[in-house]
Amino acid sequence: MKIKIDATKKKMIKSYLRAVIASAFVLLLALVADIRPELAILLGAALAPVAKYIDPSETDFGIIADKSLTEIKKISKKTISK
Repeated sequence: MKIKIDATKKKMIKSYLRAVIASAFVLLLALVADIRPELAILLGAALAPVAKYIDPSETDFGIIADKSLTEIKKISKKTISK
């Protein structure tokens, strides 16, 4: 049995899994590392956006989006100058 998942659902699942990992990270920091809960929450809140920024398959924002934006600006400058 093969399950077909479209691109939108893949993005939704990926986002959900990032949130689950960030939540597990907060739980581990608070319980195992014996860090104050407030600091664990702050670190966990920063984890999901950083993970999305680093992920090369994300085109919404992040490393690839920054590179794409600079390329678009270069092309638009060349087009305008002609």
